[in-house]
Amino acid sequence: MVARMDADDGMDRDDDKRGGKSRGAAPRRKMCRFCAETTVPIDYKNPQLLRSFITDRGKMVPRRISGTCAKHQRAISLAVRRARMLALMPFTVSGD
Repeated sequence: MVARMDADDGMDRDDDKRGGKSRGAAPRRKMCRFCAETTVPIDYKNPQLLRSFITDRGKMVPRRISGTCAKHQRAISLAVRRARMLALMPFTVSGD
């Protein structure tokens, strides 16, 4: 015997038929921190700033995750590559 699901079964109705959440308000867009604060320069000689744009595995964080604009993302990637060539930042993490 198959049990029928009624409207008062206690399940949330904000789910759509494909199993995901309904399309309510979109999440707030991330603001580029370099556009917001023009006093913070992107420099390859500042590895503390650049570490926030590198994952724990040594990969560069993409724009959609970091929230930077395209112009500043290009500057960040150039600064990270220069810092890696000068051994200020590692290319990869050491596998212990």
